[in-house]
Amino acid sequence: MKRKEFIRTLALATLATKVVNMNALNEILKNGNNTETMPLLFVGHGSPMNAIEDNAFSRGMQAIGKKLVTPKAILMISAHWETNGTFVTAQEMPPTIHDFGGFPKALFDVEYKAPGSKWLAEETISAVKKTTVKPDSTWGFDHGCWSVTKNIFPNADIPIIQMSLNYNWDAKKHYEVAQELNALRNKGVLIIGSGNMVHNFGYVQVKGSDFNAPFGHEWALEANEKFKKHIQENDHAPLIDYKNQGKAIALSVPTPEHYLPLLYVLANKKTNESVEFFNDAAVGGSFTMTSVMIK
Repeated sequence: MKRKEFIRTLALATLATKVVNMNALNEILKNGNNTETMPLLFVGHGSPMNAIEDNAFSRGMQAIGKKLVTPKAILMISAHWETNGTFVTAQEMPPTIHDFGGFPKALFDVEYKAPGSKWLAEETISAVKKTTVKPDSTWGFDHGCWSVTKNIFPNADIPIIQMSLNYNWDAKKHYEVAQELNALRNKGVLIIGSGNMVHNFGYVQVKGSDFNAPFGHEWALEANEKFKKHIQENDHAPLIDYKNQGKAIALSVPTPEHYLPLLYVLANKKTNESVEFFNDAAVGGSFTMTSVMIK
């Protein structure tokens, strides 16, 4: 099946199965021929308001979306799903989770109605050998997922599953498990990590009334540049051993959940693949929106 024919068939199937028949979609996903290696994305998601605001970061995500080949399905690793064990969402139509407070009603009204993917859940469970991955029917699309995909894939017509972050593991274990996902890239799966390289609520300092106004503490800017340098040089060892890389990085990653999705992306990078940074800015003093496309 040619790529254009496959994508057209998938789009029609997706629309139909949103109403009645997810089994047909899963059969198309299972049997579709797609051997082109998909890119990798790490997206700094920042404020959930980026999902509904027209700003530099939402436009940056939208621009990346226009550059991407349409994936067969998306595997999302979000900072906002930490679990005791490792799970993948397995619902036919995962719910949109509004896992935050204090934002305007317009944000709570967002419903990102992309289908799930039994096929990708099964492929992910099968691919990972270093731990047991279990299907989950209680989670859905948290804001780390939908605030990103709403900008990159606004039609919500591509099947998505989320994979949880096992909070019992160190960074090395996360990286090693992530490496086992590599075969999915040749099956039309776009792997996306959603978090922030620098993320420390304890040192938030907003300039004026706009959280997205460019501003970063010196240590945040220093850490962000170190992260970028290691990424560009394919030097992943210090990124895995981030806890022993000095004060700036210690301040930038006080807790691991927003940082670890980056390792899930880097673990699947081939040495000869190129790196493109986008949305490369610090906000709120202690956050960076720096995002990476690898292909």
